[in-house]
Formats: sequence, C-alpha cells, structure tokens
Amino acid sequence: MAFHEVRFPDTISRGARGGPERRTQIVELASGDEERNASWANSRRRYDVAYGIRRADDLAAVVAFFEARNGRLHGFRYKDWADYKSSLPSQAISATDQLIGIGDGAGNSFGLVKHYSSGAQSWSRAIAKPVADSVRIALDGVEQMSGWSVGITTGVVSFDTAPPPDIEITAGFAFDVPVRFDTDILDVTLDVERLGSITSIPLIEIRR
Repeated sequence: MAFHEVRFPDTISRGARGGPERRTQIVELASGDEERNASWANSRRRYDVAYGIRRADDLAAVVAFFEARNGRLHGFRYKDWADYKSSLPSQAISATDQLIGIGDGAGNSFGLVKHYSSGAQSWSRAIAKPVADSVRIALDGVEQMSGWSVGITTGVVSFDTAPPPDIEITAGFAFDVPVRFDTDILDVTLDVERLGSITSIPLIEIRR
C-alpha cells in the first residue's frame, strides 16, 4: 500500500458531492431520553465524484486515474472545493489564518492545523497534505519569508531556530485531502451515442 502524491482531476472534483462524516452512537432509554457517545474523535470525509463527470473525456480520465491507483490500493490527493484553504472562501490566504503552536524556545517543529469554531466549541483538524508553495508562516503576526521549511507530504513546519517562548506561530495554506477509492469496481454505462456515465465513484479520506 502506498500513497501517490498526485491530485485527482480538479475539473471533475469541482462538481463532486461530499463532506465530513461523524460516527455517533445513540441509545434511546425507556424514558425517551437519549445517551449519545462519539465513536470517532475526528471526522472523516467522503465524496462521490461521479457527479463531476460531464463529458466522455472526463469518464476516460477517471478510468485512467482509477487504473493507475489500482482501485482501492493506493491513496491520492483530492481538492475539496468546499474546504481547501486556511482562510474563509471569500478571503485570500494569510500568514495569520491559523494558530499552529506557541514557542517554548526548544521545539522547532509544528504541524499545520485548521480550527473549526462555532460558539464556545471548536475542533482542530491536522493538515498533512498542504499544497506546494501555498504555505505562509508568521511569528507574533510578522510574516517570515525565510528560516523555515514545510513538509509537503506531512504538513510539518520546521524552523531553523526554535521560536522563542510565548511566541504565537501562525500559518496560512491551501491543502488537499488524502483519499482513496472506496470501490474496486467502476460500473460504466455507454449509451447509443457513446457518451458514458458511472452511477457512483465513492472516495473516502485516509486517516493514519
């Protein structure tokens, strides 16, 4: 099993459907009350890219991509057009978009993170597949043009010198979702005009 650092075609993913999934166990008591427990600490994203196929060439591209990944065997990058950057959809990426750590004078590695907040509640999502050349870093609000590097396959930011204590480390970035096909079969239909379609092409996020 391997991960291929290649992105699913953007022209097809743009018309796909999908988003985050949670797993919650709900037990209804005799009184009618409920007990709810989260089976997963983190969400997992699912997509169906069949909705993005509009032409026969799109179909051919998906079949080629599927064959090159050996079906479900190998993972790949996927752009979720509804959630692909550290900023709001209407805003440009900024080096102060997301807090990724606080300096302590010793540690020099920090993972990229995106925070989702509503009211007093929030959830933090680790970002492992940033887009090359999209990452921007700031220390206490001042963008750093050098002195750091980022692992495009891991999402880990490494500083040449550990940030001083109590310094806020922030980042801005675009990112992909690591996914795989969730089927080993592509059920292709061709009509009399040789225009093709596939009923469903499910993808599922890879969590390691």
